[in-house]
Amino acid sequence: MEETKIFTTDELEAELITETIKEVAEILEERGYNAKNQLVGYLMSGDPGYISSHKEARNKITKFERTRVLEVLVDNFIK
Repeated sequence: MEETKIFTTDELEAELITETIKEVAEILEERGYNAKNQLVGYLMSGDPGYISSHKEARNKITKFERTRVLEVLVDNFIK
């Protein structure tokens, strides 16, 4: 039997950010955009115009602080 895992709010937020990035990337690609370029543009500049409003992608990604999104991306890369 598996033990119960206790998650911190930081872990839950990080997972939500990870899933949101994946979802936004899919939406951008669906619209014909290069998702990587668009996400980098947004994260570097802070301009939400890099993210399409299609299927609420812009609203989804801007719910999180850009610095927190970057932290999650780096954490996922370094792990």
